[in-house]
Amino acid sequence: MQKISIKPTWTIQSLGEPPLPPRLLDLLVQVQAHGSLLAAAQQMGLSYRHAWDLIRQGESQFKAALLHMERGKGSKLSLLGEKLVWADHRIVARLTPVLDSLASELAAEIHKVLSGEAAVLRIHASHGYAVEALVERLDQAGLRIEHKYCDSSAAAAALRDGDCDAAGLHIPMGVLQEAALQHYSNWFAGEDLCLIDVATRRQGLMVPAGNPKKIYEVADLLKPDVRFINRQIGSGTRLLLESLLSIAAVQRERIAGFEHGEFTHAAVAAYVASGMADVGFGLEPAARQFHLDFIPLANERYFLLCQRAMLDSPAMTQVVAALRDPALRQLLDRLPGYDASGAGQVFSLLDAYPMLAPSSAPTATGTQA
Repeated sequence: MQKISIKPTWTIQSLGEPPLPPRLLDLLVQVQAHGSLLAAAQQMGLSYRHAWDLIRQGESQFKAALLHMERGKGSKLSLLGEKLVWADHRIVARLTPVLDSLASELAAEIHKVLSGEAAVLRIHASHGYAVEALVERLDQAGLRIEHKYCDSSAAAAALRDGDCDAAGLHIPMGVLQEAALQHYSNWFAGEDLCLIDVATRRQGLMVPAGNPKKIYEVADLLKPDVRFINRQIGSGTRLLLESLLSIAAVQRERIAGFEHGEFTHAAVAAYVASGMADVGFGLEPAARQFHLDFIPLANERYFLLCQRAMLDSPAMTQVVAALRDPALRQLLDRLPGYDASGAGQVFSLLDAYPMLAPSSAPTATGTQA
């Protein structure tokens, strides 16, 4: 099946002038990463002169400096340069899962036209680092996958409606488990489902290095000088946070920024790292990616859910084998806060979560996002 890649590209244009070259933004990103215009140019395969020409072109259009250079100290982005770089980080973090999903859908459509064959396996999943690695591994192995990143509620609904073959969800462990299962139980009712473990992982608060606002628990989100960035409505991570707030008796409407949501963990981290918020909530790898401090608050279980009849299909057998592969487990274990020791274990959903059995399941209160 053809591999399609879609990458976000953006630029800026002043009235009556040509747009800034997209490579200028890429160059600024590399300067931030390497601390040197020369190293950035080498990383991009540009001559030093060409790199300087791009910087001068941008500074001419903005009528402001993009770089500060000191002999022997390399290059440092100006405040304007930093803002442009963080805008790029946020765009990439927010759009990449959406574009990956669209690319997978287009590849499946093209393959179907060319061969008359549909994708062998359709996965709708809450975006996360482990499922991303799994999809990449299956793709490399030649399994024809159509994957779509969406919130956990949408994934569960797609499985129930027959729009996907496997749904990726995450359920908190411990005292927060029951509320999450209640939320999703409407989509599980009457279904003969099996659960395939992927990993356990940690969610928590992301704060700038050094934790300048001294934020250690959800109650600290009420501090008058704290700006929060949330996940979008319908996401499992937002549901988890709302459960934590409920247990701590924290009123969400009193949290500055609570209604402002980003669509990925990385986008939340980039938002905090750019200085636009003082704290966010999400996965540890995203915090580490942007050099933020991380305060763990909850552990959760990420798994794939499928109909029992699908479990013995060649495609799902390949998925289970990939998760049991020591190489993939080691890769997942290297993700901060992840534990893949149980990856590939298969359970009946009711064995994994007995409270969902009809005789004991409470009335579901969750609504589809």
